[in-house]
Parts: sequence; C-alpha cells; structure tokens
Amino acid sequence: MHRFYIPHSQWNAEPLQLDAAEAHHALDVLRLKIGDCVIIFNGIGTEASAEIFAIGRNSVDVRILNQAKSHPLACAITLAQAIPKGKNMDLIVQKATELGAAEIVPLLTERTVVQVDGGDLAKKQQKWQAVAIEAAKQCGQNWLPTVAKPQTLKEFFHANPRYDLLLIASLQPDARHLKQVLKETREVSGKQVGSVLVLIGPEGDFTPAEISLAKGHGCLPITLGPIVLRTETAAIYSLSVLGYELLG
Repeated sequence: MHRFYIPHSQWNAEPLQLDAAEAHHALDVLRLKIGDCVIIFNGIGTEASAEIFAIGRNSVDVRILNQAKSHPLACAITLAQAIPKGKNMDLIVQKATELGAAEIVPLLTERTVVQVDGGDLAKKQQKWQAVAIEAAKQCGQNWLPTVAKPQTLKEFFHANPRYDLLLIASLQPDARHLKQVLKETREVSGKQVGSVLVLIGPEGDFTPAEISLAKGHGCLPITLGPIVLRTETAAIYSLSVLGYELLG
C-alpha cells in the first residue's frame, strides 16, 4: 500500500490532508481516487491506514481507519557528516534514514569542496529533509530523522549536544576498532548506550585542528579498517556496524 507523510504538527487537523507535493504524487503519479486506501505516518512513530474521502485541485483529504504507534529504536544515532561533492549527500541521507539514524548533521569542514553560503543553508536543509522523507516512505521507517542546518564543526559543538558515546572516524594511528570501543564502553558504564554521535570527515579526512577539536569534546577516534573508504562508504559502514551493535 502506498505510504504518505503528514507532519505530526498537522496530524490532528480537520480535515487531515496531504500537502501539495504528496497530493500531486497521489493524484498525478499514482492516480489514486476517492475510496482508495493508503498508509500515512507522522515521523514520530505513528502509522495509520486511511481512506481518501475528498479530492481537490491540489489537495487530498484522508480519514484514519486505524492507527498504531511504534517504539523508537533502542539507540539514537546521530551522523555528523562532512558534505561531499555531487549528489553523494543525497545518497548518505537516504541510506542513513534506512539504517535508522535519528539525526543527520551536514558539516562544513575545512576540506569540504562544496561551498554553501548563508542563503543556501536553509534550501540545502529542506532538500535533504525531503530526501529523508522519501527514504522513510520507501523503507517503512516511521521515525523520521531530523536533518540539521549545514554547520561547521565548531558551531556543532558550540550547541553543546550530549551523547552517551562520541566517535570520530579517523585515519590517525591512535584510532581504535569500533567494536573494541563499544565493548569497553558497555563494560565501563554497565548499561546499554542510549545515544551515540559519529563524525565522518570529507575526502582527505578532517584536519588535525578539527580532530583536536572533536577530541577535546570527548570524541574517541575509531578506525574503519585497513582500507581507506570514500566518505559515503564510511558513513554507511559506520551506521551499519552501530545499527547491528546497538539497535537490536
């Protein structure tokens, strides 16, 4: 059954409507009509089966038939990702959504090739949030990750985010294997990791100053193995391992 996203802020509206983009997809692409049933979700765990009962020029009104709430994943994983060139950030956001990331923070690093000025920050954020919505629709994910505004590493840490575990993928010799770090963290704390941050740098890695900044805020350097991975591969690899170890 076709899935559509209605933000939780609009979930109790009367009537309950698909927004213009979702209505266009329903009417002009899928050719849905009154009486057809769809699945809607609100991005914070609620999914419902619904029936289309009214159609306007740019609107689709739906009536909830039944709904259910799914629990959030066992660990909230934040991916702070240096923005790569081309469309690779779209791919990273898509795969991060499919792999259960709770938040995606696009980073403007010293070696980031893509230049984003102040006027483009909001547009980029909206674009990548839309990519996350489409990925959630496709994979059946009812918890939508938040895509933050592109920011520098210094700006990110200035906001003082708090996590049970902070990691930075690193090519430096002091980096340790991810599974070893996770094992030691569990042994020290004696409990499940509830939130984790993983920083993934650009092609060419973070600069020494950026690595020092991250370490100063508690990030532990981790190696992703003997092969140097492209930044998008590093993100997918890290989220896959963290998902296997922490989301089950």
